[in-house]
Amino acid sequence: MSRLGAGSVLAVLVVASVALAPLLTPYDPIAPNYRNLYALPSLAHPLGTDGLGRDVLARSLAGGRVSLGVAISATLLASLLGASLGTVATGIGGAADTVLARLFDAVLAFPGFLLVLLVVTILGGGALQTVLAMGVAGAPLYFRLARAYTRAELTTDYALAGTALGATRRRLLWRHALPNFVGSLWVQAASTAASFLLIEASLSYLGLGVPLPTPSWGNVLQDARSYLTQQPWAAVGPGLFLAAASLAFQFLSDGLRDRLDRRA
Repeated sequence: MSRLGAGSVLAVLVVASVALAPLLTPYDPIAPNYRNLYALPSLAHPLGTDGLGRDVLARSLAGGRVSLGVAISATLLASLLGASLGTVATGIGGAADTVLARLFDAVLAFPGFLLVLLVVTILGGGALQTVLAMGVAGAPLYFRLARAYTRAELTTDYALAGTALGATRRRLLWRHALPNFVGSLWVQAASTAASFLLIEASLSYLGLGVPLPTPSWGNVLQDARSYLTQQPWAAVGPGLFLAAASLAFQFLSDGLRDRLDRRA
């Protein structure tokens, strides 16, 4: 099986699992059950329960909806913001292009995780704040990609011929240049989603991302840490889901790149 096929299958399995969580487990991922603290793995609770009696599998599945939602939303924000500004800046040219390029270069100079950490610390924890922080931190990469691809497309023979025939620069950018490199942006977006999943999990693990009691893979892992020696299997669920989702997105990125290279 190709990497694109493997990534697609793995992504479908993970997304289907978290989407169908209410059908897979009947337990509330948030409400405590003090009569069933630290339960061992069983048919009723495949991954046991935590220190508040909550089913770990239910919290892992519910956390997936939050973690995947945050990572995918942040990826969309970063790609749309960066790519649109990069394309427009190249089309306008002149001082506007130079100023935007220097501004995004300055943002890109900060290490990605530290920049996200700084923005989240300023804005406060929460899903929306995490999406905004990661979107802003990821936008410069898409700006540079779109700017480079657009510059290259505008120097091709078809663009020069279109200009000679009276085609506007706007038409060349949006109707011809962008469709020619949008596939490369999809490749980067899949890789970015994998990175954002890990960043979101790290922030939640540190208590700076999605706040408790709302579960995410990061804070479910953080909960499991406090009783890891007593119930090491409690970290298996969120850990495996996080690894599988990150691997799926990375496989999708590699597979899409391979497919585009073969077409080239």
